Amino acid sequence: MALPPEFTPEFVPEYVFDGEPPAGEAWDVVPGVKWLRMPLPFKLNHINLWMLEDGDGWTLVDTGIDTEETRQAWESVFAKTLDGKPVKRLIVTHYHPDHIGLAGWLVEKFNIPLWMPYTEWTTGRMQAAETLESARGAFHDFYKAAGFEGERLAQVDARVGRYGSRISPIPASIRRIRQADEIEIGGHIWRVIEGNGHSPEHACLYCADMGLLVSGDQILPKISPNVSVWPAEPDADPLAEFLASLERFRPLPSTTLVLPSHNWPFLGLLERLNDLRDHHMERLDAAEAACAGPDGATGVAVLEALFRRELDSHQMFFAIGESLAHLHHLVTLGRVRRETDARGVHRFFATARAPVAQ
Repeated sequence: MALPPEFTPEFVPEYVFDGEPPAGEAWDVVPGVKWLRMPLPFKLNHINLWMLEDGDGWTLVDTGIDTEETRQAWESVFAKTLDGKPVKRLIVTHYHPDHIGLAGWLVEKFNIPLWMPYTEWTTGRMQAAETLESARGAFHDFYKAAGFEGERLAQVDARVGRYGSRISPIPASIRRIRQADEIEIGGHIWRVIEGNGHSPEHACLYCADMGLLVSGDQILPKISPNVSVWPAEPDADPLAEFLASLERFRPLPSTTLVLPSHNWPFLGLLERLNDLRDHHMERLDAAEAACAGPDGATGVAVLEALFRRELDSHQMFFAIGESLAHLHHLVTLGRVRRETDARGVHRFFATARAPVAQ
């Protein structure tokens, strides 16, 4: 998932389609590559999926969330688009519910293998098993340390164990894919380029001879993919991983057509990479400035400095995770230090300031 940026990017994507396919239909991107769009029950209300003609069949890329509406849209696609050819394989870019949500259903329906990165698969399987009883303590400790209290803290329980309700059961086996793997699909080679930070081992797919990059959530044309710290790894620095992994895409030609999971296919990959980097540099500066007072700042205080618009509860949890990601990267860079006060709340201080007694 992603949050709209809080700044005006300089990059203006060059979109190559006028509109988007309705749910249940597929549009040709180039011969042999089809674009589908499925609904999501969030503020970000859609996801793009892809069908790749694969010789005597089809390879699907990503699935949508597990709702009856999405299943019906898929059934419509199958009735209109398969041209009598079977579905042969499913590739999932990463474990988030809008990407893997119907993997179990599709694998069972067509008796096909699931291809995806191993860490993405195991993370999804573990989150599907998570319950309020098993994870409540870790969640409350994490969000209390970030500065949650009152109404915000009361919303935490509703977040625990929700993952499994948005997916069909994740298959018990996969064909693992990883950085630099080459997958032959319909006579074309698609190379895996791994992205990090948004998820552990996000698989993007690049086809040089077709000039296409299936970028998933790693590179989006308008919104910045969410890069967050989560309760499962409370001291992580995912922003460092995200920024480093963006560099893997710089060697791609400027003419590459990017097929993202949200918004529309676009040209301008290299400019967008610069834009994403500049966005996070600006956010780091803003987060550091929020920590410059004598009392420093909690994660919540930085959230309020970075996200000045009203957020619904769904967006708030992404926003606190992203605020912490910027704070943790500032700690890595030595620009901010973290201290824990007597209540167990983490406070972040710009390093030019002397420590404040708690």
